[in-house]
Amino acid sequence: MPHAPAPSGHDATGHVPLPPGGPVGTPAPPSAPAPDATAATLAVLLIGPAGAGKTSVAKYWADHRRVPTAHISLDDVREWVRSGFADPQSGWNENSEAQYRLARRTCGFAARNFLANGISCILDDAVFPDRPVVGLGGWKRHVGPGLLPVVLLPGLDIVLERNAERTGNRRLTDEEVARIHGRMAGWYGSGLPIIDNSQLDIPGTARVLDEVLARAIASPPSW
Repeated sequence: MPHAPAPSGHDATGHVPLPPGGPVGTPAPPSAPAPDATAATLAVLLIGPAGAGKTSVAKYWADHRRVPTAHISLDDVREWVRSGFADPQSGWNENSEAQYRLARRTCGFAARNFLANGISCILDDAVFPDRPVVGLGGWKRHVGPGLLPVVLLPGLDIVLERNAERTGNRRLTDEEVARIHGRMAGWYGSGLPIIDNSQLDIPGTARVLDEVLARAIASPPSW
């Protein structure tokens, strides 16, 4: 017996389908009352070097919000590839580059789908200021102009210490960590909010992130 068609605008699960080309819009203009950053539906991109604490902070922030929020980890999505996984630590090549691009597009689609269903999301990625097309610009294309980027940038000594505690292919050499940290310093003066969490624990960093997002919603910076 054929199934009855789903109601218009919804699939059989009751989920709202993602409109084609419908990314998250820009935040409310400054003249409108600024929503509470802890309860608003947001799309956040947490930027930082390996060892900055991006994943830990993103998970905690998503876990402790008053509204439904998803954490979308670029590294986790990239590691969905099992056979044929291109590990950049074995040498950066066209395969690893292609898998990163694919993972970013997949994360962007997931973010838009969550947002279309009223669920906030936070993504984390090591986006470099000297690669705007594939970095911040790429994320804005994937998610939309309302994406709120925030840089997490503790001191190099803290990043090296945290990286030393990592395992597997997520642990980098000290030389690579220092190189990435130096490139991340280019975000200073970019207009993006930067959180130095050298002296902050994860809950404290999450609280500062809420404060930064509240200011970004009330007065969206140009990036």
